[in-house]
Amino acid sequence: MQVSRRCQTLKPSATVAVMNRAAALKAQGVEVLNFSAGEPDFNSPDKAKQAAIAALQANQTKYLPTAGDPATRELIARIITDRNRIPGVTRDHVLITAGVKMALYLTFQGLFDLPEPGQPARELLLPVPAWVSFAPIAELAGAKVVQMPTTTAGGFKITPDQLAAAITPRTRALLINSPNNPCSTMYTPDELRALARVIADKARTTAPDMVVVADELYQNIVFGTVPFMSIGACPEIAERTLTINGPGKSFAMTGWRLGWVSGSGPFGKAFIDALTKLQGQTITCVPAFSLAGLRAALTECQDDIDRMRAEFAARAELIHALLSALPGVRVARPIGAFYAFPDISAHLGRTSAGGRRIAAAADFAAALLEEHTVAVVPGEDFLGDGPKHIRMSFACSQETIREGVRRLGEFISGLK
Repeated sequence: MQVSRRCQTLKPSATVAVMNRAAALKAQGVEVLNFSAGEPDFNSPDKAKQAAIAALQANQTKYLPTAGDPATRELIARIITDRNRIPGVTRDHVLITAGVKMALYLTFQGLFDLPEPGQPARELLLPVPAWVSFAPIAELAGAKVVQMPTTTAGGFKITPDQLAAAITPRTRALLINSPNNPCSTMYTPDELRALARVIADKARTTAPDMVVVADELYQNIVFGTVPFMSIGACPEIAERTLTINGPGKSFAMTGWRLGWVSGSGPFGKAFIDALTKLQGQTITCVPAFSLAGLRAALTECQDDIDRMRAEFAARAELIHALLSALPGVRVARPIGAFYAFPDISAHLGRTSAGGRRIAAAADFAAALLEEHTVAVVPGEDFLGDGPKHIRMSFACSQETIREGVRRLGEFISGLK
């Protein structure tokens, strides 16, 4: 007997693999400086925790409507309308999910079908490097992932001409992740408007059912000179944009497993209705008491966001300066989220002090962990130029950043 081909061919998350290896070393008493986890090192806001506790004590432990309770969906719709400036969103356009990964999973299941025998698959356009789970989740739904390469010099962003050339009659969706994981760069409002014009033009001719999937999970962690903007705020594509967000990163609520997906206009409502059926056949609904905490986070915890964002900004400046000073390392300045994505390709083909041949980023990361106990994520699973890079999360203290980059510098100086 065997498991399905779907499970056999699915790659495990590279990020989780590094986190597990670092945890195993730590359990053995080894001091590991962990730059792998995409998880804030802050605690969830007290007001959110207190609201959830109060809801538990009030016995809010029963089933909710599958899409989430009306009050929380209404609140999210109001935020999307007022802050993100996306028109045509009501509570009926919002589905609350068990984390952003589930929001993405349901969205891709709602957009793609497994191709008929002998027929080409519909395509997801994916700017790369990209978060490691985008492609596998889309492929599980039957999508063909078309990689759109970006570079450090270009700020890891696609151009309008590049997008226009990539759209074909088989294009079903474009994924936009801004601010970006793993690169911590983001599109300017003018750049998003230019992409929106291309999409609107191609929708009239080449790809009439193309949509945009906008992962805006890091919306509130922006500290550079580029202001955040939702691509769904562009009126010409508002009703063909699906926006995904959640409190995990901005509010340090990763373990709460909350997220949402929203649409706009008639298609957005029909799509959310369809995803609600899918959710009803999977998790049924999210826990009622967790939504009390979510409402508190969204309405009472701006000070927590501001405090965390200020610290991330200081860490971004620090890690960028320290990495930029290392020989043979190039790194884009982080302006959102909390990652650095240094290019270490100048050191590939060398040998570590411990005798490991560094043929790829995975070898670089493995040797760095074993020889200097610094955990980073190798770039291969981020696709595109990823194999030339490592990802370092700076969701850790400035002291850890200083010591971790010092050890990284020691490791590099020992390469032969």
